[in-house]
Amino acid sequence: MSNNFNYYTPTRVVFGKGTEEQTGALVKAQGCRKVLLHYGSGSARKTGLLDRIEKSLQEAGIAYVELGGVVPNPRLSLVYQGIALCRKEGVDFILAVGGGSVIDSAKAIGYGVVNEGDVWELYDRKKQATGCLPIGVVLTIAAAGSEMSSSCVITKDEGGVKRGYASDYCRARFAIMNPELTTTLPDYQTACGCTDILMHTMERYFTNGGHMELTDSIAEGLMRTVLRNAEILRDHPDDYEARAEIMWAGSLSHNDLTGCGIQEKDFASHALEHEIGGMFDVAHGAGLAAVWGSWARYVYMNCLDRFEMFALRVMEVEPGRDAQETALRGIEAMEAFYRRIGMPTSLRELGIAPTDEQLVELARNCSIASGGKKGSAKVLQEADMLAIYRASL
Repeated sequence: MSNNFNYYTPTRVVFGKGTEEQTGALVKAQGCRKVLLHYGSGSARKTGLLDRIEKSLQEAGIAYVELGGVVPNPRLSLVYQGIALCRKEGVDFILAVGGGSVIDSAKAIGYGVVNEGDVWELYDRKKQATGCLPIGVVLTIAAAGSEMSSSCVITKDEGGVKRGYASDYCRARFAIMNPELTTTLPDYQTACGCTDILMHTMERYFTNGGHMELTDSIAEGLMRTVLRNAEILRDHPDDYEARAEIMWAGSLSHNDLTGCGIQEKDFASHALEHEIGGMFDVAHGAGLAAVWGSWARYVYMNCLDRFEMFALRVMEVEPGRDAQETALRGIEAMEAFYRRIGMPTSLRELGIAPTDEQLVELARNCSIASGGKKGSAKVLQEADMLAIYRASL
């Protein structure tokens, strides 16, 4: 049985080759006075993308200031710098040029400018946002889906605490999506992105408490598309059509289209990875792949019908003797896919070897960040989280 739902996607998508040339016109249509041009660590400049965007802004008569330096697992310290710069310069619009890390950093800056007090209090669950500076996006990495989502994740420099916050205030006004811009990515980063896209869909798919046939079909089709095109990009990284499929899938995987009608999202794998990313600063997609198999084997009996359906419809495995065997075949097939695209399926393959003391700390922090429990396929408490971390070694 499906549940009531609200579906809100206000972001205007401008998709295709050369669409970054429209940046100035799209920003001008927002009626802003001054823009913060926010980007990462240099690739946007090296490829000439920033030069083209700056030219487009100049031709549209848009004043702007710049702040680069965003890194994977975006840091709170740079967010503070951005807030101060925006207030000093009178910025009233933020243009994020990059992937999920840049977009999330832009959202956090937007929150910090509009809301009084320390912006970290939003991520620390101590207060709620009342607004956000408007955001626009020129997307360069297909992965996080932040260009159409209500969420953002920031890492506090002290202690490596990684936390997320969500509200409709931060949804981008527009997202420019040219798949050609993703062709400069390293293969590993492309694979991490594909993994994150799949995971955003699975976090809504492996749930209890009601579903819709149409939503399931959309989610299954999206996952099959990503599985197929991720392997195409492994062998042919310049394939535009595969890039386009993956980029569009990234947006649809995290704008809640694949969650319409479900009772509650799962997002336990994300919660588990956030603590790993905060402590060890690993690539998000790779961290997700490293814990997913252990999570799946821990919870699948509590959500057996969904895992069986996934195995048959998405991974297209041969049915086993019973639902349990079929479900396990599906989990094994997904792990085999991760390996084929160069993703890890354990923490050691990820390149880290946490001590048991660190695993206990990860579980404790994951429980705290989740308000004591997390999940829908199976509701996880701190002891469950620790068991999954241990199994992930």
